[in-house]
Amino acid sequence: MGTSQSLRSSGSSRRLKADRGCQLSGAQILIESLLHEQVDTVFGYPGGAVLNIYDELYRAQGRIAHYRSQHEQGAVHMADGYARSTGKVGVVVVTSGPGATNAVTGIATAHMDSAPLVVITGQVPRALIGTDAFQEVDTIGITRPCCKKNFLVQEAGQLAATIQEAFQVARTGRPGPVVVDIPKDVAAEKTTWYRHELPPSLPPSDRAACSLEMVSIAVKSLMAAKRPVLYIGGGVVSSGAGPELRELAEKLSIPVTSTLMGLGAFPSSHPLYLGMLGMHGTYCANMAISEADLILAVGVRFDDRVTGKVEEFGRQAKIIHVDIDPRSINKIVPVQIPIAGDAKQVIRSILYELASQNGNLGGVHGRRKKWLNQIAGWRRFAPLASGNSSKEIQPQYLMQELYRRSPKDVIFTTDVGQHQMWAAQYCSLEEPRRWITSGGLGTMGFGLPAAIGAQAGNPEKQVVAIVGDGGFLMTCQELATAVRYQIPVKVVIMNNRFLGMVRQWQELFYENRQSQVEGNGPADFVKLAEAFGAQGLRTSSPAELPNLLEKGLAMPGVVVMDVHVAQLENVYPMVPSGASLREMVLGPEQPIRGYPALRSPEPAPERSLPSDMA
Repeated sequence: MGTSQSLRSSGSSRRLKADRGCQLSGAQILIESLLHEQVDTVFGYPGGAVLNIYDELYRAQGRIAHYRSQHEQGAVHMADGYARSTGKVGVVVVTSGPGATNAVTGIATAHMDSAPLVVITGQVPRALIGTDAFQEVDTIGITRPCCKKNFLVQEAGQLAATIQEAFQVARTGRPGPVVVDIPKDVAAEKTTWYRHELPPSLPPSDRAACSLEMVSIAVKSLMAAKRPVLYIGGGVVSSGAGPELRELAEKLSIPVTSTLMGLGAFPSSHPLYLGMLGMHGTYCANMAISEADLILAVGVRFDDRVTGKVEEFGRQAKIIHVDIDPRSINKIVPVQIPIAGDAKQVIRSILYELASQNGNLGGVHGRRKKWLNQIAGWRRFAPLASGNSSKEIQPQYLMQELYRRSPKDVIFTTDVGQHQMWAAQYCSLEEPRRWITSGGLGTMGFGLPAAIGAQAGNPEKQVVAIVGDGGFLMTCQELATAVRYQIPVKVVIMNNRFLGMVRQWQELFYENRQSQVEGNGPADFVKLAEAFGAQGLRTSSPAELPNLLEKGLAMPGVVVMDVHVAQLENVYPMVPSGASLREMVLGPEQPIRGYPALRSPEPAPERSLPSDMA
C-alpha cells in the first residue's frame, strides 16, 4: 500500500498531548475522539472550513492514514467501500458548501445500502450561519432525508460525546451514515478538556432480544413446510450471520436465493443455492419463490427489483420476515410471522429451538426431496447462457473469464448497469464482504472509488472494479488517487460504447428509439490510464481476452483493462417492470409485450440428494 503503510508505521510522528486538564481545540478533541474509536483511515478533501481539522490530521500522521480523493463524492464512495469490505465504520472529512453537497450522493448511496459511515463536514463560523456566507449551505437540512442522524456541533466541549454517539448510531441496528457538521470556529475554539471525558467505548451493535414466541412459531412453520425458500439480503452480511445461515439451510434442506446486496452471504457453489432472484434473477430462483409455500426472508426489505408485481410475490407462501429494523416489517409485503432482531441472533435462536427436535429432522428431509427435484428441473430448463462467441466478446464470457482468473478471495466492486447484472450472475461468490455494489440508489460512478476504499482496507487482497464505460467516465479522475497512494486496484471496463441498460430499456419498451445513449465520446481509456500514471490494456478479441485478463490482474500497480464487448447484447433473464416474477423473458427470441407467463416444466426425475443433505 506504499504511502499509507508508511504513515501507519511511522514512529516519528508528533502525538497529541491530552493530559488531565489541558487546553485543546475542537479539532484536537475530534482527532482524539477518532483515535478512541480506533479509526486508522480517513478519506476526504480539504477546504477552508476544515483547515483546523486538516492541520491536526497532519500532526496525527502515523496514527491516521488520510486518502485525498479528487472529488468529495469519490471520498464518500471510498469510505463506503472501506466500510463494506472491512465491517468497520468508514470516515470522511469534507469542507462546507460544495464540499458537503458533493458528498450527498455518496451519503445517500450508503444510506440506501446500510453502510456505516461518519461524515464530518465543515461549516461556516457560528455567527455567519444563516447569512448566506461564502460556502454556506444548510448541511443539516440537506442531509436529513439521506442519513440515519446528523449533528450541528455548537461548542468544542460537545465534540467528544457527539463523535461517540455518531459512531454508535452508524454501526448499531440497521447500519448507515451519520453526518457531523462542525463550524470552523468550533474546530478552532479551545476548551479545558480531560482525557476521562472520552466515554468508554460502547459495543459495536445492539443485539436486542427477539421474540422467542415468534421464533417458536417460525420453527414449527419451517418444519411443516413442503416447499420452503430462504430469501436473504444485505442484513445477513451486516450481521455476520453467514455460518448460521448455512447451518440452518443444510439442517432443514432449504434452498437459498439472494438479493443483489446479499451475494456472498451463502456460498454460490453450494447445491442448495439458487442464484440471485428478481428482475435479472435466475429462472430457478424466481420460480422457486413463486411456488414456495413458506418464505423465510432474512435481512431484506422486499425491494421492487426483487418482488416484481408485489401482489403476486410469494402469494402461495406463509412469510417469516426477520429484520433488525422493525419499520421494514410489513412495510411492502404483509407477513404472517414478523421477527424484529439481528439476523445472526435470530437464526441462532432458531437453531437452538431446532436442536431439541433432532429426532424429527429425518422426516423433514424426506418431505423436501420432491421440492428439490422440482428445483433441479427448473435449473436445467433455463440455465444462464454461456455467452461464447468467436467473433466478438460476449459480456457473459468476459465475466466468466474474469471470475475464473481472479483469486478466490478477490473483492469485486461494480458500477451500475448491464455489467453489474452480468457480474452478479456470473461471478460466483463464496464469502461475504467480497461483493460491493450500489443497490438501492443505483449510483453510476460508484465502482472505482469503492474499489480504492476496499483496497485501502484490505491491502493483502486483490480488488477488481468492474465498470461500464459510462459509469467509469463519471469518476475516472479517482485513478489519480489510486496512483498517488499506490493503491493497486484493477479496473475492468465492460465497454459496449453505450449506456447499456438504458439502451436495453429503450429497445424493449420504447420501440428502439435510442435517445442519448450511444457512444461516450472519443475516449481512449488506455491513454487516459497512462495519463494518470496507471497502465492500460485493451482487447476486442475473444481469443485474446483470457491472456489480457491474466496479464492485467498480475501486473503491479493500477491497471485499466478496456474490454470491448458486443454492443447490443441484453441482460436476460428479465422481469419487465410491473410484471410478476413468473413472467420472465428468457431471451431475445421471446416476445416481451404481454408478459407471457412461462409454464413450469415437469418435475425432474427423482435423484439422490448430496450425502451431506440426505
